[in-house]
Amino acid sequence: MGAKNNGSLDVLSVFLTGIPGLEAQHGWFSILFFTMYIVAIVGNGLIMAAVKVDPALHEPMYLFLSMLAVAEVGVSVSTLPTVMGILWFDARQIDFDGCLSQMFFIHTFSCMESGVLLAMSYDRFVAIYNPLRYTAILTLPRIICMGLGITLKSVTLMASLPILLRQLPYCHINILSHSYCLHSDLIQLPCADTKLNSILGLAIVLATFGLDSLFIVVSYVLILYTVLDIASGEGQRKALNTCVSHICAVIVYYVPMIGVSVMHRAAKHASPLIHTLMSSIYLFVPPVLNPIIYSIKTKPVRQRITTFFSCKRELF
Repeated sequence: MGAKNNGSLDVLSVFLTGIPGLEAQHGWFSILFFTMYIVAIVGNGLIMAAVKVDPALHEPMYLFLSMLAVAEVGVSVSTLPTVMGILWFDARQIDFDGCLSQMFFIHTFSCMESGVLLAMSYDRFVAIYNPLRYTAILTLPRIICMGLGITLKSVTLMASLPILLRQLPYCHINILSHSYCLHSDLIQLPCADTKLNSILGLAIVLATFGLDSLFIVVSYVLILYTVLDIASGEGQRKALNTCVSHICAVIVYYVPMIGVSVMHRAAKHASPLIHTLMSSIYLFVPPVLNPIIYSIKTKPVRQRITTFFSCKRELF
């Protein structure tokens, strides 16, 4: 790795890893991953288009859903060039600044996903606790402010990671263990003390994903208490049914994340293939499944997408 004696970077490249032990099957995996990218990008794109063009979907719940779709498209687009480059062309090399940029966008959009899921849990709480003032509380200006706040928080916190990594000297083997650049991988490369980077990374995780998940749990505890106060069983069922899609989205997002965290800390000596698969599930599954979940469980979104495809067929 090219590095000057003073520790500043000269010409530094890193090499990404495909699917360890299954390099001969990269052609087949490319079909699977490309299909997942298409489903994620097109599915989330349809949700954004549906919310934009249909005035009936200009409600807080659907506006937050479109924000979630933006974040998930961002995650997919951030990983697509290197993942498909490896699977299609065996293009493993990436310059260090490009790697830092990819890391920044992956972590930023992932942080935005978590923040939007928290905002959506608040949306469900307001809708159930005070349905008569739902639109008065979650006005469009407030929703925009919440979206901008989530974006600003994500960008500000994640920008510190590549800035600090850029200042360190590098002399270790420059091979990462995934098909994309993650902070947990890059922090292993410097030949200097990375304690500050590790502490900062942990603090960011706790301040974003940790607090977001905690507040989501608190929101659902309050929702449950509110639902139990509803007199009729039918009313309770209808109230909880409005939360099903969001609960599925939270599970789909946080369960793989927890699995990846456990693997990195408790199973460091596990097969590299296991680590690669867990990280891929964490990054790929939410953008692929969430559009399907919301299209199936949310009738207005499903109807708008069905209408869209019906119009397309009539044109042809």
